[in-house]
Order: sequence, then structure tokens, then C-alpha cells
Amino acid sequence: MTHPERLTRGMLVATDLDGTLVPKDSMTVPPYTARVLREIDDAGIPVVFTTGRPLRWVEPLREFIGAHGIAIVSNGALTYDMRTNRAGRTHGIDAASGLAVAAQISEALPGAQLALEFPDGIRVTPAFARASPRDGAPCGELDALWTEPAIKLLVRDPSVADEMLRDTVMAAVGGRVTVTWSIPGLVEISAAGITKAHALEGLCAELGVAATDVIAFGDMPNDIPMLTWAGTAYAVRDAHESVRTIADHEIPTCHDEGVAQTLARLFAGRVL
Repeated sequence: MTHPERLTRGMLVATDLDGTLVPKDSMTVPPYTARVLREIDDAGIPVVFTTGRPLRWVEPLREFIGAHGIAIVSNGALTYDMRTNRAGRTHGIDAASGLAVAAQISEALPGAQLALEFPDGIRVTPAFARASPRDGAPCGELDALWTEPAIKLLVRDPSVADEMLRDTVMAAVGGRVTVTWSIPGLVEISAAGITKAHALEGLCAELGVAATDVIAFGDMPNDIPMLTWAGTAYAVRDAHESVRTIADHEIPTCHDEGVAQTLARLFAGRVL
């Protein structure tokens, strides 16, 4: 664990967005949190948004990312430079293996509704579109949509309870892919071994930042690999029980701007 008195310019802060830094589905950052983020960035300490959101849902928060400009999106499948609008490391699921995984899921869950995330947006099957319309999104059968590696396969099935959905998908695909979730009723599948921690480790290697010098914040199971990899892990008070169990510390909720409060305390003298 990293102690506050050892904080230096070699630190890096990684924070989840929904339910951690901002309320779920928020497209802006509260004024106090925005000020703290700006002052930490001005002090030369990167704050990296590390989120399950696709890139298009991070775009509205571009101004809050800071001078470093890097966001890790789609649960670690894509590292993106917001300054240059260029994708960095991208880890997708190829069509052949992905379609095999999808077939196993559909066999186990005949009512499954499937969709694909790509760097340029979502593509949906007719069943997914009927339940959750996406205006302008390509719609068709999965084999026609899967024309390049997908950064996420999304699975819904409203006919089964959330826990059963997760357990059934996990049992169906085993260790062939990475299965996680961040909201009820939706399972998110990434390529094998791809997590927020995987992407964050790669970024920190490029920046010369050790894991012990990373402070991470999260609230849901898809944050656990990042929180266990980082030197110091914080869970917001209303985080999922599994997250609170592995975190080093609990902090106030996102509605109380707990991340900003904690950063202002840890970096006292550098931020107001």
C-alpha cells in the first residue's frame, strides 16, 4: 500500500467513471471534482479515466481528462489518446472465436440478446435492437456484423435473473474470454486476459510508473483486477460488496464527490 507521505510526481491515478467518479450515465463532472482533477493534472500527476464505457460515452468528458489525454475504455480493450484522436493498444475478439463463444452462449441462453462494440460504435442483433433500440446502429445477424475484431460482446437476457445470467455465461464460455459486468442485466465480454488492469499495466510501463505508485478507485466487479493490481485501492462506500472486500480503503460515494475529496486530501498542498 502506498502511504500519503510518499506521494510524488511519479504517481498515477486511475479512476472508474460510473458510480465512482460521476453518477451513472453522467456526461459531465461536478465543479469541485473538475477543479481537483485540473489541479492534480497541473501538478504533473496523470488521472486516467479507466472505464467500461465505450469511447463514444467518454467523448463528452474529454475536457476533464487533462493534458496527458489518455483514457482506457471498454474495460481495457482500447487505450485512446484524446489529444490526437488516435487509438493506442486495441485488444479485440476475432470473428471466428467470437462467433463460437456467442454460439455457446445462445445454446445455454436461447433468449440471449447480443450486440458488439467496436471502436467506432455499437452493432446490434435484431433481438437486442427490439429490446434496446440504438438509432443509427448497424443491425443484423452476428456473423454479418462481425467483420473485424470486436472490443466487446454484450449479452442480455431479460428472461433470467441477473445472477443467473452472469453465472450461465461464465459456465458456457469458461476461460476462453474475459467475462465481467458493471450494471445489472448486462454481461460484458472481452478478449481473454483483457481487463482494466491489463491496459493500465501497459500504460504505466510506457510512462515509467510502478504499480506501487498507482492509486485506483472503483465500485463494481469489472474494477477488481485494476484495484488488486494498483498499489492503493479505494472503493466508494456504496460499491459492490466484492469490491469493498478487496479495497484498501472506503471513501464517500460519487454523489458526495468521494474521489475528489480523497485526492485533495492525499495531494494536500498541490490542490485546493
